Amino acid sequence: MALPLLNAIFLAIGGCSGPMVMRLYFINGGNRVWLSSWLETAGWPIIFIPLLVTYLHRSRKDGSAAKLVFMRGPVFVASTVIGILTGLDDYLYAYGVAHLPVSTSALVIASQLAFTALFVFILVKQKFTPYSKNAVALLTVGAGILALHASSDRPKGESSNAYYLGFFMTVAAAALYGFVLPLVELTYKKARQAITYTLVLEMQLVICFFATLVCTIGMAINKDFKAIPREARAFGLGETKYYVVLVCSGIVWQGFFLGAIGVVFAGSSLLSGIIITVLLPMIEVLAVIFYKEKFTSEKGVC
Repeated sequence: MALPLLNAIFLAIGGCSGPMVMRLYFINGGNRVWLSSWLETAGWPIIFIPLLVTYLHRSRKDGSAAKLVFMRGPVFVASTVIGILTGLDDYLYAYGVAHLPVSTSALVIASQLAFTALFVFILVKQKFTPYSKNAVALLTVGAGILALHASSDRPKGESSNAYYLGFFMTVAAAALYGFVLPLVELTYKKARQAITYTLVLEMQLVICFFATLVCTIGMAINKDFKAIPREARAFGLGETKYYVVLVCSGIVWQGFFLGAIGVVFAGSSLLSGIIITVLLPMIEVLAVIFYKEKFTSEKGVC
């Protein structure tokens, strides 16, 4: 019971804090989408800490026979593919947050549950109850309602083209991550080895490493590394807080991703998608309180 709860807490903290910190970067003058997407998984070295703790525990118990790494070739290959897809998803999501209010992007991301349900059915053959079918249908309709009235909460100074492109990029991010979660579950099921939480941590490290590599390539092409010092000096909250925002973003997003695949391990990919969707009201409230975003009637219905 402790492990599912711990992963749900990681997912909740990262799922609420990640979008808020990312939006904080953009509304204070940040405009590097590849940098923001990079930060979503750049905190992967943090995973070495629990991996080291678990290794020291094994070494005390098993001595020289303790394994250093559990991951085998097929799981590594699958994690690499998932990591590349996650890197692409990071960019799609960051682009959406750059151009949408965080409350709106959160609502659009709610459609991820429908995509997760679809791919869970296709990839892992999961059965659905009438209640789960109704929940997925209602959330999907909610995102559709929001799409019809999307321009009503367009941020000041944001063009219609950029806003709508951000909207559809966020939908694409929801669809892609809705595919990634069942793919993680499929990897667990098809792995020809025991799935332990240590292996889950190793997968998280590999996934985030390759996702970060994808975004690093994007940053290099877009010359984001050279732009960081200049952007820091012009940041609305000050240069020091600029770097604090970047570091905090990397840390909280790592909690989100670790919690997401941890919930898949302890429960299922559909459960992970449901928890992400359940966090929606909290993100809405935080966005209204801290960023004074509009809470339209369409958002209330969704």
